[in-house]
Amino acid sequence: MVLDALLAHGAGRVEEHAAFGTRTTYRVGGTVRVLVTLSSMEDLEELGPLVEATGLPVVVLGNGSNLLVAEGEHDVVGVHLTGEFASLSWRDEGDDVIVDAGAAMDLPVAARRLAGAGIVGFEWAVGVPGTFGGAAVMNAGGHGSNMAACVVAVHTWRGGEKRVWSLHDLHYDYRTSALPAGELVTGVTLRLARGDASRAQVELRGIVRWRREHQPGGANAGSVFRNPPGDSAGRLIEAAGCKGLRVGSAAVSEKHANFILVDPGGRASDVYELLQQVRERVLVTHGVELVTEHRLVGFGVDP
Repeated sequence: MVLDALLAHGAGRVEEHAAFGTRTTYRVGGTVRVLVTLSSMEDLEELGPLVEATGLPVVVLGNGSNLLVAEGEHDVVGVHLTGEFASLSWRDEGDDVIVDAGAAMDLPVAARRLAGAGIVGFEWAVGVPGTFGGAAVMNAGGHGSNMAACVVAVHTWRGGEKRVWSLHDLHYDYRTSALPAGELVTGVTLRLARGDASRAQVELRGIVRWRREHQPGGANAGSVFRNPPGDSAGRLIEAAGCKGLRVGSAAVSEKHANFILVDPGGRASDVYELLQQVRERVLVTHGVELVTEHRLVGFGVDP
């Protein structure tokens, strides 16, 4: 049995019936059949083929800031990257600074390190609570910029083969890319520039201050819905009377309507039901069908 082989070969790196939902920023939800932790390309080359051979859906867990996992156990292989996949380095090439980041590198941490080194153009990412892997897949962005503005290449692994995707290959659009399911991002290359470290630090502080003033804390996963063309999901949700709307342990934030907060010890099913109610109210009120930014596991859709 492939799972037995994965458990045998992955001693210390593979956990059965592993907590998964509680590792997300919602901090609620169930478990996965196995969780595989990879800290090097050698780990990936060794265990990756066995992960694929299980035939089970693979869900990569970064910071869990865009993921909602239903209660119960899911017949899924969770993959968590760490170690060398959380690296960050850079080099000067003429007027450019080429930055290499592992897929598990935290965006806000990278933004602060780069700004501190006088490397500018990535300050916006201090407000995005994710990792480079997820950001590369969904063209994450905020505060006037996004990954498409600075990505040179995305490095992936699939079926034992490494691939480098150029910016052209990625076909970035609003919160989408051409990266298919099953393509595991291992690293991202950016093109940035040298600049004034002091000004960059001021910009970072301004973004952090803006987030504290306009976005809620607590257990949430950031923006629930994508902004429709020419409008704001938060505005539509608020205008539909959804601020403060509650289902069990989950409530629409009073501070920003495109955020859902979960009470400690709450339920993922409450978040999902509330998400559906908000979508329905906006459709009835405005005739706009909102699309969620969340990746859903265990709600009757492919993870």
